[in-house]
Amino acid sequence: MRTVIKYVMLDLLRNRIVLGYSACLLLISIGVFNMDTDPTKGLISLMNLLLIIIPLVSIVFSTIYVYNSSEFIELLVAQPIRRKTLWYSIYSGLALSMTLAYLVGVGLPVLLYAASPAGWILIVAGMVLSVIFVGIALLAAVRTRDKAKGIGISILLWFFFTLIYDALVLLFLFQFADYPLEKPMIAMGLLNPVDLSRILLLLKLDIAALMGYTGAVFHEFFGGAKGMVVSAVFLMLWVLLPLFLSVKYFNRKDL
Repeated sequence: MRTVIKYVMLDLLRNRIVLGYSACLLLISIGVFNMDTDPTKGLISLMNLLLIIIPLVSIVFSTIYVYNSSEFIELLVAQPIRRKTLWYSIYSGLALSMTLAYLVGVGLPVLLYAASPAGWILIVAGMVLSVIFVGIALLAAVRTRDKAKGIGISILLWFFFTLIYDALVLLFLFQFADYPLEKPMIAMGLLNPVDLSRILLLLKLDIAALMGYTGAVFHEFFGGAKGMVVSAVFLMLWVLLPLFLSVKYFNRKDL
């Protein structure tokens, strides 16, 4: 297992796309912090960019990598290696590589310009989102043999989590504005890792008041110890569930 992880990581760390991804994040982060002397505004601007870029690059790149490595995967399956072990190794290599690229591109500038609790939340949230969307990518790739279809599904999933989901939430809130929606709002925040990361960071920046009644509801729940534990549990579920489903399908897949 370690050999496969090491091979995947070394292969990815030499990949031009991964290197370019890390370099672009580094330039964006430094540029955002240099545009304003207030680190809080820099974190907010950086958050808005990262919540779109990280899921997109993680899910699309990981999906393409799995399809391009199909012959390598088939070769390893023919060896005395359990399929589960092989798939976990590929996932670990991808997740570690994308996380390392993120830490170099965003973690270092944030520690340099905004080493605050909010800055640490941004770093951790970005790492978790990278891992989550790598798992979703593997699930999308293992479900279909067609490369174009698999990439299309990945892009659609990214579009859903970053844009469509928020539109559906707003539509729901508008349609049922006359009813008490405190619990549904909290539930909808937990069911999307991108929105959950955004909420946690905004609360840590103490600007929830700008969100009005919604911010008050989120602050009451997510601002306490119970809310933080629940958030951590749901983020962990978002990490594990796509991975376990992809392993299940990979074990049954006829290569």
